[in-house]
Amino acid sequence: MSELSFTLAAPAPFRLDLTALALCRRPHNRIDRWDGHAYRRILLLGSRSTPIAAGVWQDRNGGTGAAALQVTLAGNDVGTGAVAQAQGLLRRLLGLDVDLDDFYRMAAADPELAPLAQRWRGLRPPRFPSVFETLANAIACQQITLTVGITLLNRLIEAYGRAYPEPGAADGSASVSNAFPTPQALAGVSPESLRSLGFSRQKAHCLIELATAVADGSLDFSELEALDNAGAVRFLRRLHGVGRWSAEYVLLRALGRLDVFPGDDVGARNTLQRWLGRAEKLDYEGVRQATARWQPYSGMVYFHLLLDSLEQRGMIPSERHA
Repeated sequence: MSELSFTLAAPAPFRLDLTALALCRRPHNRIDRWDGHAYRRILLLGSRSTPIAAGVWQDRNGGTGAAALQVTLAGNDVGTGAVAQAQGLLRRLLGLDVDLDDFYRMAAADPELAPLAQRWRGLRPPRFPSVFETLANAIACQQITLTVGITLLNRLIEAYGRAYPEPGAADGSASVSNAFPTPQALAGVSPESLRSLGFSRQKAHCLIELATAVADGSLDFSELEALDNAGAVRFLRRLHGVGRWSAEYVLLRALGRLDVFPGDDVGARNTLQRWLGRAEKLDYEGVRQATARWQPYSGMVYFHLLLDSLEQRGMIPSERHA
């Protein structure tokens, strides 16, 4: 086993804690992990999908200025190729290549948005590593609470994700962490096996069908980048079990389309309603109308409101506010 460290430039404003929390969403998430000091994830690198443990620290505690992130990779095949691939994945995961200057200018001129943007200043728009992983997240979380959905995903990675023993703290013991399962790992799984983890029959069939199509090459997501939002939604909704919410979730969290606020996300819709002080419930069209003035950054509003909801749950200590 070898270990390698390097730095990753983060543009201002940037806060690792807020961005990692937008990835984790719940403290029991075993895929994207934030321990109060570092963001951790098992990455699959190279042609053989070697599991590598990545840890990221910000060298400015609570600051929002430009920073050099400290990154450590540990595994059995850590070399220059692994570093280059890890850099790309981490920049995507942490939203480091997105220019948010126009968003902050827009927010500063909007008396309603300005306090929200200032409160969570430094949040970057995170993206999952792949469309497949994003769809798996969406399928798992359909029609249940996010807390239960992440519990299902935890069981999925523990059963089918490649394992990596990470060293413990004081006693030198190791705890096993897992990467997100590859399509190949899930393609041959039986529906009964997923049902034993708590997935419904419908979700089990959808997930296996998706994994099989990606693994055998009959489903290629590369053309999504060239499609506009409406075309991408149509493409995704042709897949079994993928509705409008799941498709828009992919647009925001996989493709990085910051002009997308998933209007069928009930939790986000309720948080938006509460933040706007609306008495009436918002439907999909109501969300679209309410967020139209913040285009092309309604997705950034979505992420900011996610942090608001995490604060309501006590996941963000008050001392972490900017």
